[in-house]
Amino acid sequence: MPPTEDDVDRFEAARPRLEAIAYRLLGSAGEAEDAVQETFLRWQAADTDRIEVLEAWLTKVLTNLCLNQLASARARRETYVGRWLPEPLLAGDPMLGPAETAEQRESVSYAVLTLMERLSPVERAVYVLREAFGHPHREIAEILDITEAASQQILHRAKQHVADGRARTEVDGAAARRVIAEFLAAAAGGRVEPLVRLLTEDAVSVTDGGGKVPARAKAFEGAVAVATFLRGLFKPGQAKRALVGGTPEVYAWTANGGPAVVAVVGDRVVGVMCLEVTAEGIAALRSQVNPDKLDRATARWAVVDHGEPLVGPL
Repeated sequence: MPPTEDDVDRFEAARPRLEAIAYRLLGSAGEAEDAVQETFLRWQAADTDRIEVLEAWLTKVLTNLCLNQLASARARRETYVGRWLPEPLLAGDPMLGPAETAEQRESVSYAVLTLMERLSPVERAVYVLREAFGHPHREIAEILDITEAASQQILHRAKQHVADGRARTEVDGAAARRVIAEFLAAAAGGRVEPLVRLLTEDAVSVTDGGGKVPARAKAFEGAVAVATFLRGLFKPGQAKRALVGGTPEVYAWTANGGPAVVAVVGDRVVGVMCLEVTAEGIAALRSQVNPDKLDRATARWAVVDHGEPLVGPL
């Protein structure tokens, strides 16, 4: 029996939650939307009378679609040009999903999305379903066709992998905003020393250009190396303007719940740099400049009041 109009309304009500799950699992807004749409098509083809709990059925189908996608993504990323980073989402994007608890906020942070690349697809699924969406292990076991004990063990292992990459304590939002304002002022000043003071000694900077925008495949490591790179990045120049198709302006913003720098040319977002700010300083800068991963950020930027740039035009 095909779904009724009421059934479709129920699916649409579930769509934001499904997209938030898929984004955390895949690290890509476009792929998340595709996975949710495929879930909708499978639901349309199913015998809805035999589905007892719609939300549980949809979550199971979506999660397993994402697991298949993650398996193939690993192979694709072996041939990806340069470093692969997730697609950033700007503040207010509904795909960020719930943010009431610390676990929910952390699960969608740019740092954790990057660290989750270390996890196996099943580890990632258990971590997301439990930490971000509060599914009990009994439900996770049913979704993934594993035992409850296995789900608990997998979660413990996944949390350990993530924790190993996040040894420092992050600062609160207000402190992070102060740091990013100081960071932009220092970067625009053109001197290395003020930047070095804001960075941790072992700071790293990684950029994803996807072969579309020149980006170094190897991370910059150490405060001096990162500061030197940033000085050049924020220095105005004709070559830079030619590279991004115009004169960029730089804003302090929020992406994936954390402090970020957004570079804009006209009405187009050309770069999002997510900063990992800790009590010791800025520990990591992860920059997304692959235009294929900035369409959603551009669409979001067009509907927000972003005020005046803090730096620019460059």
